[in-house]
Amino acid sequence: MNTMTRWNQLRQLEALQHGLGSLFNRSQGQWPEGQEEQIAVPEWAPLVDISEDDKEYLIKAELPEVKKEDVKVTAEDGTLTITGERKFEKEEKGKKYHRVERSYGTFVRNFSFPDDASPSKVSAEFKDGVLSVHLTKTEKAKPQQIEVKVPNSLGATHLADAESLPLKDANKDKTQKI
Repeated sequence: MNTMTRWNQLRQLEALQHGLGSLFNRSQGQWPEGQEEQIAVPEWAPLVDISEDDKEYLIKAELPEVKKEDVKVTAEDGTLTITGERKFEKEEKGKKYHRVERSYGTFVRNFSFPDDASPSKVSAEFKDGVLSVHLTKTEKAKPQQIEVKVPNSLGATHLADAESLPLKDANKDKTQKI
């Protein structure tokens, strides 16, 4: 008697995906107990838009279902850091999850300050699930032309200074014959 086993063509792919997720230390999606399907979900990081105008840089981060108290913005050593946490909903009795694809937990996003942005002039506001961070621009230092001075053999640094020095002409008293 021959036994036939149903072949699941995705099982090997899922095993590979799980192995790679473990290799790169990525968390797996949360599934109700006993469910076989697993999809690797990358660590959560909010999406951002970065724009600039003449006065400032603006970073807008999408933070849906994150409370203002759970977000922190810091500026240190030329780096702007946004940290926070999106908390998982409390499970309710009688509520059954069939799939949970959204990521929860802590996140960190780091951004380097542009050369013309002032770390001391950063402001942030949080409205409708969007964090807006304003980086005020500073005036760029303009290149300056620097005069190069060359001292002459008498130690004078300018021609005007050399003319004002009393000099003796050693040949003045000698008569030359041709």
